[in-house]
Amino acid sequence: MAYMSQEKKAKIAPVVKAILKKYNVKGSLSVRNHMTLCLTIKSGVIDFIGNYNSVVSAQPGGFRNGSAAEQSLDVNPYWYQDHFDGVAKKFLKEIFTAMNEGNWDKSDIQTDYFNVGWYVDVNIGRWNQPYILGN
Repeated sequence: MAYMSQEKKAKIAPVVKAILKKYNVKGSLSVRNHMTLCLTIKSGVIDFIGNYNSVVSAQPGGFRNGSAAEQSLDVNPYWYQDHFDGVAKKFLKEIFTAMNEGNWDKSDIQTDYFNVGWYVDVNIGRWNQPYILGN
């Protein structure tokens, strides 16, 4: 059963904060429902939404993330490699690696059995607090 505690978050937080500082991005780490480690990226110099829209719209059957005014994005942890490129992809790879340190996935989707250490979410902005490009 997935479980994330404040103690586990405290061990992961310094590594995540170092990555945020390295890429000049601001964000906050939290625990949701005692099973998900969440990173909300609030502002930074990386244009995540523009990068996502350009990469995905260039793919066959791809679509943009809403209108040009879209100001938040939930990153799919299983498909971010295909949805981003350049520095955005490099940043997300480092973040997901750090947030999954010590995690496991012994799930068997065929028998509908899910066994993970904890879930990981990365959000670019929020529905009520848009991502601010540039610091």
